[in-house]
Amino acid sequence: MNSGIFLSLAGGLGLFLFGMDLMSDSIEKVAGAKLRHILELFTTNRFMGMIVGIVFTGVIQSSSACTAMVVSFVNSGLMNLYQAAGVIFGANIGTTITPQLVSFNMSAVAPIILLSGVLVVLFCKKEKIKKGAEVIVGFGILFVGLSTMSSAMEGMKDVEEVTSLLGSLRNPFLATLVGCLLTAIIQSSSVTVSIVLLLANQNLLDLSITLYIILGCNIGACTTALLVSLSGKKDAKRAAMIHLLFNVIGTAVIYLVLFVAKDQVMRLIGSISADNGRFVANAHTMFKVFQVIVLFPFSGWIVRLSELCVPGEDKKINYRESYQLKYIGEKVVFNPATAVVEVLKEMDRMASLASENLTRAMNALITLDQEDIDEVYEVEKNINFLNRAITGYLVKINQTTLPIEDLKGLGALFHVVNDIERIGDHAENIADAAQERARSGIVLSKEAQRELGEMLDADITLIRYAVEIFVKSDERHLKDVSALEESVDAMEKEFQKLHVERLTSGACTPEAGMMFSDIISGLERVADHATNIAFATVSEE
Repeated sequence: MNSGIFLSLAGGLGLFLFGMDLMSDSIEKVAGAKLRHILELFTTNRFMGMIVGIVFTGVIQSSSACTAMVVSFVNSGLMNLYQAAGVIFGANIGTTITPQLVSFNMSAVAPIILLSGVLVVLFCKKEKIKKGAEVIVGFGILFVGLSTMSSAMEGMKDVEEVTSLLGSLRNPFLATLVGCLLTAIIQSSSVTVSIVLLLANQNLLDLSITLYIILGCNIGACTTALLVSLSGKKDAKRAAMIHLLFNVIGTAVIYLVLFVAKDQVMRLIGSISADNGRFVANAHTMFKVFQVIVLFPFSGWIVRLSELCVPGEDKKINYRESYQLKYIGEKVVFNPATAVVEVLKEMDRMASLASENLTRAMNALITLDQEDIDEVYEVEKNINFLNRAITGYLVKINQTTLPIEDLKGLGALFHVVNDIERIGDHAENIADAAQERARSGIVLSKEAQRELGEMLDADITLIRYAVEIFVKSDERHLKDVSALEESVDAMEKEFQKLHVERLTSGACTPEAGMMFSDIISGLERVADHATNIAFATVSEE
């Protein structure tokens, strides 16, 4: 037996896998953020979700990456199961594009494609263009690997043990199992189908048995989404289950069709092209399209079936009181393409806690309610925990393959989480003043209380606008933020002047005056922090 053939095959497979991974990874870096926005915007109904799923998977060349992102979206609450079902259905069609490309033998021009991509990577200075060139490099490596594998497989025709082993693969269920296991190991149905395509091209596999291997590949492709969902919420697990159910039920339907009319199906597929490789690629595409046509009207039932397969509800956690992350962390699905979106949702929650705590602290200052004072301190501990956890998570994702657009904005996230934490500190300072007032019997005049309330209202509105601008990229209130910040500055100067007048007239004690002055200075700094948040994205650009 010639070991050189198998070494050549292994090398070709390695190049093919590396090229596929590099191409997919580079596309995600270059266009991942834009593709993510498309997923968010155009999945309002199942049909649009299906179209987006086809396009998305066709672009990034990986249904596994698409379904993993969908699982992350469902886990974060950005997409419901019915929307996810549409995208998953589309992804199953989109994944057939890679074998179609492979079936058109481009090995002759692969070295030229590879060289052109490498030259751009080596000599171009612009990061985005270099990442785009890496897509071309990956494409070239993929076809160089294919050429190497194809040459090795041609030599395998003379190896009796191999031809005997592949020729004995005649049981449909065994063939399906082989396809399923190989895809589960490689984590890509596109790769496995491409290997089957090459084997068929060399007449090492009977065409009829390739149909069943393809069906197994489709089921094995569900492994990635299932693994990703393990650490997620119930709905994330259900989204992965939808993918599995689609392929299992779809395989059962096609098994039935092949049982009744296999010869007719083979003639139909063969009538499109006499080439064996094209036969496999076309069979893969036709099976997927047929499955979607048959199952799409029943997608609602598949969603409900996924809920039966993954019963129950997630344990309710009071995220206000407990020091736990809701959208990020070890217990949540991680996907580089959606990591920044999930951080923003966690920061939005942190900002809400800080804003509410500011109002709670001011109420405590006026009413001297000890329960409110205690809760301010407890929530502040939670805010500090979130600050440390989010910052740590940002450091972690900075070391992953984030989309370029997300990577650019990472610095702003570090600054904003710090600004939110500082707003929380000012709420704690007001709670300290409430404690001091309760202990020392300091009296704040009605005028002082009204002025504090007026500044607080402006601050709360300012924080709300700032968070909407930063988290949701909603810039409608960008000018309002600037106007409010100037208004708070003017209030601080005016109220400091009125407070001095009250002091000199004896309407206010020195202790109350010092407390009032410190609090409105703190409220003015809260407005500064909120303004920093609103303009963080703008300044990064």
